[in-house]
Amino acid sequence: MGKIIIVGTGFSGSILARKIAEDCGRKVEVIEKRPHIGGNMYDEYDEHGILVQRYGPHFLNTNKYFIIEFLEQYAELFPHDTKLLSFLDGRYVRLPFNFESVQQLVGPKKSESLLAKLRKAFYGRDRVPILELVDHEDKEISEFGTLLFEKAFRTYTSKMWGTDINKIDKYVLERVPMAMSYDERYLNKDFQYLPKKGFSEIFQNMLDHPNISLRLNTDAIEHIQFEENTVTYDGEKVELLVFTGPIDELLGYKYGSLPYRSLDIRYEYSEKNSVLPAEIISFPQAEGKTRSTEYRKIMYDDKEAVGSVVVTEYPLWYDKNAVVGNIPYYPVNTAESNELYMKYVHEAERYGNIVLCGRLAEYRYYNMDVCIEHALEKFEEVKQRLG
Repeated sequence: MGKIIIVGTGFSGSILARKIAEDCGRKVEVIEKRPHIGGNMYDEYDEHGILVQRYGPHFLNTNKYFIIEFLEQYAELFPHDTKLLSFLDGRYVRLPFNFESVQQLVGPKKSESLLAKLRKAFYGRDRVPILELVDHEDKEISEFGTLLFEKAFRTYTSKMWGTDINKIDKYVLERVPMAMSYDERYLNKDFQYLPKKGFSEIFQNMLDHPNISLRLNTDAIEHIQFEENTVTYDGEKVELLVFTGPIDELLGYKYGSLPYRSLDIRYEYSEKNSVLPAEIISFPQAEGKTRSTEYRKIMYDDKEAVGSVVVTEYPLWYDKNAVVGNIPYYPVNTAESNELYMKYVHEAERYGNIVLCGRLAEYRYYNMDVCIEHALEKFEEVKQRLG
């Protein structure tokens, strides 16, 4: 039996490492480029006692309770409904847009007929994509959808993705639809949780297994070689290479670079215990920035915290050689980039022992619950392969 190498310690890499080590009884070498585990899920307590997610806010939302049960093996979770506001035209509006937002944006009197039409047109539906409102045959519904699209959707999306909104994959555009009710939760998922002591504890416990060896501060790309139809690591044949990083980087940018968006994340400390009116504020109309997060508001226990920290995100293009923006966060899914990605998939398939898993490796905008479920499904494939 040859080496089993797993590159990356986010959910995809860590779940596969644990399952292979525990269920298959196999030795696994896990390689992480950064000085910490957890990938972009990494969090830590700062000098003020505030639990800060260093790569932007993450929340666990799912309709499948087995995902909650799976994570509870590694850390204690607590229920938390994620609620946001959007800063539009100088005031805070509920996000996701809902019936409260309708009244805020068009006024209570004008909202009466619009709310009645929305209830009738989308009877029985909990959430509706904004673009469906825009294209609706009823003029009043269409005008409201267009108002949302122009004031918030177009502006936010153009900043977030840095490209023509018409080129963005529809899956991405429909991620946060409008609520056809007064539901304030960001996503309409049945089970919404956060880990009491942070996400990092999950990864620490998940990778704590005698069959798992971990190397931090190691760029796996520098150790991987491709020889004819064989993959080697430090010259030794690899039985299985699980890769969770950017696929174009793995294959030496043979067909060119895939586009990813990155973030410039800026921190501002306040001696106040509360700064923002909600845990996350979206800024569709502001120059450069997209959202701010006040992490103290989502802590399970903030008794030891002093003051508060507001973290603001400024999207920019990923450049691995840049001082700022050198971490790939989001694949930019367009028809052109998806076509380029498939060239890399076919190239990887030539070797027969490369498993691609995760947002970067599969060039797909996975939410956390989907990422976890997908990694568990991918393990069943890997299990068959390992025999």
